Amino acid sequence: MRRFSQQIAILFLLTFSTSVFAEGLECRYLEPIMNGFLKHHVVKNKVTSNLEQRMIDQYIKKLDGSKLYLMSADVKEIRNKMKGITKKVRKFDCSVLFDVQKIYEKRVKERMEFAQTWVKEKPKVDEKLELVLDPDKREYASTDEEAQAFQKKYMQFQLANFIATDMKPDEALGNLERRYQRNLKRVKEMSKEDVLSSFLDSFAHALDPHSSYFSKDVLEDFRISMDLALEGIGATLSSQDGFTVIEQLIPGGAAEASGKLEVKDKIMAVGQIKGDFVPVYDMSLRDVVKLIRGKSGTKVRLKVLRKAEDGTKKFKITLVRRKINLEEEAAQIHYIDREVNGVKKKLGLINLPSFYSASKKGGRSAAGDVKKILAEANKKKVDAIVLDFSTNGGGSLDDAVKIAGLFFKQGNVVETNRNKLADLDPAVDYAGPLVVLTSRLSASASEIVAGALKDYDRAVIVGGDHTFGKGTVQTVIPLGQFLGAIKVTVGMFYIPGGDSTQHKGVEADIVLPGAFSTDEVGEKTLDYSLPPTKIKPFLSKAAYVKAGAGKWDKVTDELIKKLSERSKKRVAASEKFKKIIEDMKKEKKEDQPIKISEILQDKEDIAKAKKKRNLSKKEKEKEYLEREDIQEALNVALDMLDVNAPLSVLGQTHASPKEAKN
Repeated sequence: MRRFSQQIAILFLLTFSTSVFAEGLECRYLEPIMNGFLKHHVVKNKVTSNLEQRMIDQYIKKLDGSKLYLMSADVKEIRNKMKGITKKVRKFDCSVLFDVQKIYEKRVKERMEFAQTWVKEKPKVDEKLELVLDPDKREYASTDEEAQAFQKKYMQFQLANFIATDMKPDEALGNLERRYQRNLKRVKEMSKEDVLSSFLDSFAHALDPHSSYFSKDVLEDFRISMDLALEGIGATLSSQDGFTVIEQLIPGGAAEASGKLEVKDKIMAVGQIKGDFVPVYDMSLRDVVKLIRGKSGTKVRLKVLRKAEDGTKKFKITLVRRKINLEEEAAQIHYIDREVNGVKKKLGLINLPSFYSASKKGGRSAAGDVKKILAEANKKKVDAIVLDFSTNGGGSLDDAVKIAGLFFKQGNVVETNRNKLADLDPAVDYAGPLVVLTSRLSASASEIVAGALKDYDRAVIVGGDHTFGKGTVQTVIPLGQFLGAIKVTVGMFYIPGGDSTQHKGVEADIVLPGAFSTDEVGEKTLDYSLPPTKIKPFLSKAAYVKAGAGKWDKVTDELIKKLSERSKKRVAASEKFKKIIEDMKKEKKEDQPIKISEILQDKEDIAKAKKKRNLSKKEKEKEYLEREDIQEALNVALDMLDVNAPLSVLGQTHASPKEAKN
């Protein structure tokens, strides 16, 4: 009776999320939380032997996805130990999970000890060496000799990557040894909650790729990403060789405003306004961030180490936390002037990296920001708009529906769980020519908007062959302050033409060569991806405006044919696109082993990537606007303004932008 009452209490929270009932994740909560997943999941509603086997596979992959630590005998033992795990959990017996953790910890310790021995030999990088990194193309080692042979190759790979960043060989070896030591320390320090969280997340991933368990820390990160705001010092941090390093100072944050912190500064300790400093060397980045974050208006103290020309400088600083809006993730518009046949044209390029949504009343939302941007664009009398979803992985479903509706009168946008979600606002916020730029990274909510605008013939879709292909809907259900939340797939979604975007995504009308247009990128490549289905079309006639205010012209097959011909001609003449095509051909040969010599030759690319992380806002904007897919999307938008011009004229690249403002 007691156990049943506990299940009811937790399922009540799963449904209504009204109170806090625990101070941390414990074994007795696992079964009811698993039942919560099953209660809400679109397909799976009970535990089967197949589902349990999938969960065990996911748990092993979560432990050692690289197949560097566990042996084949370990994997067999773990499978045997975890067989019937769901029945054991129902009896509040989680001991098997901690037994498995001990097996893993033992192997991590062995790899660390072997790394220490190898480093003492002062090995040199063997440029002739090759190795297969992809774990799907390798088996677990069956003997200690096999495990050590692969680890030697893997350490050569790690060493080569260190040296490729201009690190001296001795320094690289030291960093390599410390990396294995830190990994063992991390595994040893895993808490009971960490182990149980990993189990629940593995169970969720066995249902489908997008169901997850959010620990309380992961839930906090999720809320920040959706709200586009956090309360802290306003700095992007990274973990490098045990140090917490400042990667970027966020404009408007306390760190930048102080004028005392710089990029590459190392945070050695963190203290609140009262109490002692807490050393953070070798502490997990997540735990360091937890110490630094806090309510706006409160103070935090930092001990900082800075490398200077005359050695190192140590100092303390007190900062007042403040709320920071993560502007780089918010919608923004660039106005670009072009000249075509002597006629000046103004284009609006709207970059929307995600569909964020305010969790609190009065907060920012993607739909609200885009609506304001369109009002401003209309005042500036833009001739055409490019809506960039090329890096947009999705987000708020509600905001996706509202954003789609900004470009037509009113009507159905998406159907999920037999419910049609429609834009009911009769206003057409922008009625001119519209291009939507996509790639295989465009997923979920961005596919809903792109798919709806395509089905209504409202926009020309330009970009990768198709979008990511995520046609499922998730909801996040909080479990209380101390237990985090579950994210569970509750339905499939369909665009107005009746198609699910699952697997096939939204196909581009005008296909551009793209670095991500490979078989490795897409929903269909993920473990346990749900199969696509189809329903009857549900297009709304009320979406169309044939005359008067808000009138917009339908995109026709004839128009797309003309635009495609002109685009192909430009792409064929573009050196940037030629390089992308060459790189794509190389990617198809990636079944071959990685060569250490090639890593050492990639110094230039590594240096470019490092430099890119430290670009100023203005430099990032310039780089963004010069991207070949952005430029071609703008060219297509210009072609839409004069589709009857001779191919010989508009087939050429349009004049470069004379100005770009946001």
